Amino acid sequence: MDRYAVFGHPINHSKSPLIHREFARQTQQTLSYEAILAPLDQFPQALAHFHQQGGRGANVTLPFKQQAASLCDQLSDRARLAGAVNTLYWQDGRLYGDNTDGEGLVRDLCHHGIDLTDSDILVLGAGGAVRGVLPELLAASPRRVVVANRTASKAESLAEAFHSLGQIEGGGYADIEGQFDVIINGTSASLAASLPPIDSRVVKSTSWCYDMAYGNKPTVFQQWAKQAGARGQLSGLGMLVNQAAVSFELWTGKTPDPASVHELLLQQLRQTS
Repeated sequence: MDRYAVFGHPINHSKSPLIHREFARQTQQTLSYEAILAPLDQFPQALAHFHQQGGRGANVTLPFKQQAASLCDQLSDRARLAGAVNTLYWQDGRLYGDNTDGEGLVRDLCHHGIDLTDSDILVLGAGGAVRGVLPELLAASPRRVVVANRTASKAESLAEAFHSLGQIEGGGYADIEGQFDVIINGTSASLAASLPPIDSRVVKSTSWCYDMAYGNKPTVFQQWAKQAGARGQLSGLGMLVNQAAVSFELWTGKTPDPASVHELLLQQLRQTS
């Protein structure tokens, strides 16, 4: 039986085992998928042991994404740009790394009928989560991407790092000008039930607002977006399921149905609210 896992610390909150078991059931694949709590100072050893025990591929979550990238023999272009991986697989004795977060986000946006071509996109935050999705956002050919962050220099550095991929600029929250078709919250503010300090005038009636975080009820950012009059307010649950689908496709060559798994997770979240 093919063996897969997700590594993190903490990891007991992970929904990845359920997601991948559902994908395996859908596509009639015989595989196992488990959550592995790796000691903070022993991730490389834990990963090596997993491979020695028959592991064929793995997902990686916080805080090991950057370290996982450094262990790979070969990285995809988007993983190299992100400086982090969330998907690993072994092939011919070599360890390959990819980052499916951005593709997961873009797939979820497309699923909701959001066309990024020639759009104005505002991305809040300049940490690892944002860096991981910028390559795919820029590949979707938006008119411009604006990265805003509390520390303006971090956003400016990100814009400089990705400027070869498309029209991108960075600055502080006070530097934001104009309105946007898509506004993505890539900060950790929602985890603390707080908001980035942005003016609601960036929202127009046709805007879609997307929080990369999710919970058992709308996040503070989603609530803010609704009050600001945005057309739609989405959580990152769909991104989670879609990035997992990309990983599953890389490992198995099979295409699962993310929509039904997304609905299953939504039902579970509602039951805990």
